[in-house]
Amino acid sequence: MKQKQLPTGETANVSRRHLLKGAVASALAMPGVAAAHSAAVAKSDPEDQVDLSHQHAFYGTGGQVGIITPPQRHVMFMTFDMTSQNPRDLQVLLARWSAAIAQMMAGEIIGQVEPARNSGIGMDTGEALDLGPASLTVTVGLGPRIFGETYGLAQHKPALMRELVQLPSDNLQAELSGGDLSLQACADDPQVAYHAIRNLARIAKDTGAAATRWSVMGFGRASAGKGQSTPRNLFGFKDGTRNLTEKTDFDKFVWINDGGPAWQQQGSYQVVRKIKMHIENWDTDRVSDQNVVFGRHKVSGAPLSGEKEFDQPDFTKTDSAGERVIPATSHISLAAHENNQGIRILRRSYNYTDGLNNLGMLDAGLLFISYQKDPAHFEALQSRLGAADALNEYISHIGSGIFFVPPAPAAGEYIGSQLFA
Repeated sequence: MKQKQLPTGETANVSRRHLLKGAVASALAMPGVAAAHSAAVAKSDPEDQVDLSHQHAFYGTGGQVGIITPPQRHVMFMTFDMTSQNPRDLQVLLARWSAAIAQMMAGEIIGQVEPARNSGIGMDTGEALDLGPASLTVTVGLGPRIFGETYGLAQHKPALMRELVQLPSDNLQAELSGGDLSLQACADDPQVAYHAIRNLARIAKDTGAAATRWSVMGFGRASAGKGQSTPRNLFGFKDGTRNLTEKTDFDKFVWINDGGPAWQQQGSYQVVRKIKMHIENWDTDRVSDQNVVFGRHKVSGAPLSGEKEFDQPDFTKTDSAGERVIPATSHISLAAHENNQGIRILRRSYNYTDGLNNLGMLDAGLLFISYQKDPAHFEALQSRLGAADALNEYISHIGSGIFFVPPAPAAGEYIGSQLFA
């Protein structure tokens, strides 16, 4: 892999809004307004610039990359079932994955693309050849079954590792749930993220250790990191306004630091939910009702009790009729840490689309990914949301998984190597 060549002297800093300015212009009444606005944003907003040459390091200390890393624009998420009961095969797979991930995150290929021998099979599939690293991160998770008796790892099971309890919002499909291993590849180029997962899936198949279970390709991050503006979900609302962004919060809510085994410290629990959105139903509802469902104004993102996006929500404020301005059944009221004994989780979600369903309706939604030091924190929040959230009329939780994400491997080691010492 190397940096994509761009025409007419352009650099790898590509402005998404600048590329779309022609399409946006047609939707505005005043000719030229959109073009001028897009050019101004591209010039003045550093966040809108995508550096396809930027790379992250895979090896290190602390947590794995792809957790508190500011979210990239695209994700490819895939889970796997172990097909071998030999712990040696699991060890080899994790070692080979780690080596390949480190190379791909550095923008390198993982073997020959075009072998010299006519009968040779390429080690790297080649679709990311000539592309830059695009800020690729790949995060590896271990499912509950990994820590069972099959692989002799029961004594290493993290203290809080277990299957999620049944939740009020569950409408889960077996083929979109569970898994023994997870891979989360995030990048600013969707082809780079896809290439990473594709090649890691090949390695799993070649070793005979694991087979693919379910996957989602997401676009348009639906959560913000530090220094990023709040993105919008497919319902058009800003999503993740109050997401965790500070180190003190990561240490308090995300990273495990419980005095247990050293290899678990700075690990985290990954919860993944595939949430289908009933797009057409939502689109026919009046916007004032949509605002009430979320508890925020659609355009500004401000809580209904305030005027600006980051105004502190006032959940006790009432109107002239004595009704709460932010309804108790609104999404932000039920999810707020003020109303949940201070519980907070790190969101790292993305929008997704699967095209059309068998009725010709849009098949799309949210790939919800969260990281927390205790899975019970997610369950507590989702139990309240699943039972009373006004948004439930328009969404359905159809997929689910939980994984323990070990800390980053040191140079010369691999993910989970301490399990096999």
